[in-house]
Amino acid sequence: MEFKRISIDTSKHIFTIHGVDGQDRVILRRELRRGQMEAFFAKVPATEIALEACAGSHHWARKFSAMGHQIKLIPPQYVKPFVKRGKNDRNDAEAISEAAARPNMRTVPVKTVDEQAATIVVKHREMLVGQRTQAINALRGHAAEFGIVAAKGCGHVEALVCVLTNEAAIPEGARTMFAQMGRHIAELDLKIRTIDRQLLEQHKANPVSQRLAAIPGVGPISAITLAISINPANFESGRHFAAWLGLTPREHSTGGKHRIGRISKAGNERLRQLLVVGAMSVVRYAKPGSKSASTWLLQLLERRPRKIAAIALANKIARIIWAMMARGEAYRRQPASA
Repeated sequence: MEFKRISIDTSKHIFTIHGVDGQDRVILRRELRRGQMEAFFAKVPATEIALEACAGSHHWARKFSAMGHQIKLIPPQYVKPFVKRGKNDRNDAEAISEAAARPNMRTVPVKTVDEQAATIVVKHREMLVGQRTQAINALRGHAAEFGIVAAKGCGHVEALVCVLTNEAAIPEGARTMFAQMGRHIAELDLKIRTIDRQLLEQHKANPVSQRLAAIPGVGPISAITLAISINPANFESGRHFAAWLGLTPREHSTGGKHRIGRISKAGNERLRQLLVVGAMSVVRYAKPGSKSASTWLLQLLERRPRKIAAIALANKIARIIWAMMARGEAYRRQPASA
């Protein structure tokens, strides 16, 4: 049986297959268990296979590519408009096929095993930071119930725990729980510091990360995260990279009227956050004569709010990062403003 395209709706155990012929007529609808997938596609002649870019999709894309198939990974937000009424696995698989049939449909590059393995440490650190923030907020919230407040920041947590565990007005059971929460936060903080040391070692051994760290607003954590997460060949230009990060305005234009809104917040949220935080650090100390403040930034701060200027600076930093990674160049510092 000759297929023009096979689309797959993946899941944990059951995979739904949707195949079409050269005239886009449906000739295959079938459900396979996970253990049957490789044997089934090993018998199918080389064809185009479309999947949603979700958990596990890169694994299957590598498997099918090794069998000679052509792979299309489509972002889920581009598949959703093609889903018919009544969501089920067969309709989802058909929607993936319809989306893959569009000639200008954007796809996601298939990641290698090394690329996925390198980003685990960054994602694990992000998870631990989120857990630490959640635990600190819970501690501060419980402390406020007893009329005890503390200054913001992780540096004040230890003093807050000391006060809570020694306050006689607080019941014994609550003091015990506060001590346990303090130990939990300290353990999370230790794990984060351990990962930071690992990332710093990777940063020192990575020449791309070393070059990126020379950009004002890009520190070692940001540099190594970008170096191991971004393949510049996947983007046509620095503007496309900045747009993928969501650092460009969301447009809602019609009837010849251009309406530009807030940033789109597309792409990788973690990378965008790192760039915006780094840009805010530059904006905070921007003044005439400083090394990191260019004339462009100072003029922008005169007519726009600081947060908007930081987004514009993050967009500019993103384009600089792409140019340096794509061309292998070092950072060329702009002349300081007079």
